[in-house]
Amino acid sequence: MIEFFLNNIATVLALATTGIFAGILAGLLGVGGGIVIVPVLFFLFQGFGVSAESAMLIATATSLATIIPTSISSIRSHQAKGNVDTDLLTHWALFILAGVLLGSWLVTRVDGAWLTLLFGVIAMLSALNMLFRTGKSALFQQLPGRGGQGVMATSIGFFSSMVGIGGGTLSVPLLTLYNYPAHKAVGTAAAIGLIISLPAALTMLIIGDTPADAPAGTFGLVNLIGFICIVPLTVKFAPIGASLAAKLDAARLKKIFALVLLITGLRMLAQVFL
Repeated sequence: MIEFFLNNIATVLALATTGIFAGILAGLLGVGGGIVIVPVLFFLFQGFGVSAESAMLIATATSLATIIPTSISSIRSHQAKGNVDTDLLTHWALFILAGVLLGSWLVTRVDGAWLTLLFGVIAMLSALNMLFRTGKSALFQQLPGRGGQGVMATSIGFFSSMVGIGGGTLSVPLLTLYNYPAHKAVGTAAAIGLIISLPAALTMLIIGDTPADAPAGTFGLVNLIGFICIVPLTVKFAPIGASLAAKLDAARLKKIFALVLLITGLRMLAQVFL
């Protein structure tokens, strides 16, 4: 194993940097790791000669794998503060799982260009939400009925698994749109992230066909070197990001990140169409 890492030192260092970057941003801005990890891996893998289509597939699956341990750690923290809504999770879990299984199966079957397109759209929508809806009042006074919530949960599972993100990117804005308490939305999103990432990553690991141009250490669609390099550093540097947030203007930094995310989304869309 040591010899393998030494023979791929450039890849290891680049992936380790990704973990540090994702951890600091997650702690500093409160954003999910997937929304950072996917685009970084997408462009990083291409730098190592991987095609854009293969890079997106592997970035998606690897990102989901990294979310598993980080979401478990996050759940414990939020559970201790009473911010995980178990009643909502009980109702949503099967719907999320259904969406995840369909979405992760599709990832193993579709062209990576479609995933790049979808991520670009979601990244841009997330960026616009950060720029213009932060602190705005809810549009609805309460969550819809059980049928409407089922559609919401299934959609969150489906789209999150297809672009390699946890529950927070989609579920927090949706829940707060319906006047759901923000602190509970964030805590519950951590649990949603585990429901999404575990079955999705396993599906892509087991039934995904490894692309011929995949980087070293890729099994199925999951790059295990990326997983090993990213996870411990993300966990290690997230508290550092949180400490920086107390000293810096986090609101302004979040808007800067939103602009970067918007540009990233546009660049990914340009790669599809140009």
